[in-house]
Amino acid sequence: MKRLALTDIRPPRVYALVREEFRRQIIEIKRPRRISVGPVVTLVFENRATMIFQIEEMARAENLDTREKIQAEIDIYNKVLPDNGELAATLLVEITDMAALESTLQSLLGLQNHVWLVVEGRRVQARFDPEQFRADKFAAVQYLRFPVERLDANAIMSLQIDHPNYLHSTPLGVETRQSIARDLQ
Repeated sequence: MKRLALTDIRPPRVYALVREEFRRQIIEIKRPRRISVGPVVTLVFENRATMIFQIEEMARAENLDTREKIQAEIDIYNKVLPDNGELAATLLVEITDMAALESTLQSLLGLQNHVWLVVEGRRVQARFDPEQFRADKFAAVQYLRFPVERLDANAIMSLQIDHPNYLHSTPLGVETRQSIARDLQ
């Protein structure tokens, strides 16, 4: 996937003029790309549009108005974008109670070895960013990639987590399969 450049990102004052419409577009793009796998884990398949949105929202929230500051954000988010032959996703552990979150994260240690995209029965293991976790701690937000050269949008697919403390699988609907298959074109 083509990396983001400074010319892809609108400065906060320009972004503010189109923000509401762009947010509506991104919500629609993300809708089929946001998959709950069990009660607390969600994966969001990312692409250039979702990353542009993240950067523009971050620049707006933090008032990043210089080329250097915006480029620093671009550099961070470009690491999330997939390379050719990959899908990228953000994994979120969605718990709002802080005490429950800490105990849940502790119970999910090692999850990075247990997340799969299953395509027609073939399991493709997620590759997590090794800089994002330590052996003794699992963060509530993780970036991962699935190495897949191509996908047939008509293929039967699911997301599967087979961690001893979290066994869940979710089939991917037609709209999701079509959306992520386009990322590989």
